[in-house]
Amino acid sequence: MAKTKITSGGLDTGAVSNADLVNSSITINGQSVNLGGAVSNIGVETFPNISSFTPTVITNAQTSIAITGTNFTSIPHVEAISTTGSITPADSITFNSATSLTVLFTLPTDGTYYLRVENPNGLGMRTASADLTVSDEPAWVTASGTLGTFSGATAISTITLTATDATSFAVTTGAVTAGLTFSTGVGSATITGTQTAHTSAATDNFSVTATDAQGQTSVRAFSISWSFGATGSGGFN
Repeated sequence: MAKTKITSGGLDTGAVSNADLVNSSITINGQSVNLGGAVSNIGVETFPNISSFTPTVITNAQTSIAITGTNFTSIPHVEAISTTGSITPADSITFNSATSLTVLFTLPTDGTYYLRVENPNGLGMRTASADLTVSDEPAWVTASGTLGTFSGATAISTITLTATDATSFAVTTGAVTAGLTFSTGVGSATITGTQTAHTSAATDNFSVTATDAQGQTSVRAFSISWSFGATGSGGFN
């Protein structure tokens, strides 16, 4: 169907040419476009993107997480989404730059979580996988301090060190006395043997680090004392 236009000479039923519209324009998505011209990038939106964050394993206590990505704008909304669907907003958000955020999270429930960032314009993006793990660190059952006083001339009774959720143990400062064997296990470690380092009363100090399946650690300090003569006594079992 032919278009109709009104000109100074009256009614015209011909098509409207671009030349007739060259001095007229409209605004589309904030961009001024001459009628009869062309417009680009209509409908193109810029979403934030999370490329990495650290740490990836935290406890239930409030923890600072550094998020790196692109297209962040001040100040975005950040939340953790569990694999069960629960959503926990960040306690606080610090906008460092368009590529860096620092957020504080308190996540009381153990599990794995996605992170999601939403800019003030409503555009948001979630991590592709639930890479944030919330887990309790190993909890020591064996009290710190002395493990007992033992006769330096005879084999000791087995000393057992226990920590909940631990998958391995290691002596990380000092050392167990020469002649003793430190054995790691799941949930507990043992010390056995006959010391060969001392011929008179002495005390050895060392620390043991318990590590869980998520790589979280908990350190506890211990000591073992040695006596010679009739005063030696047994220790932990």
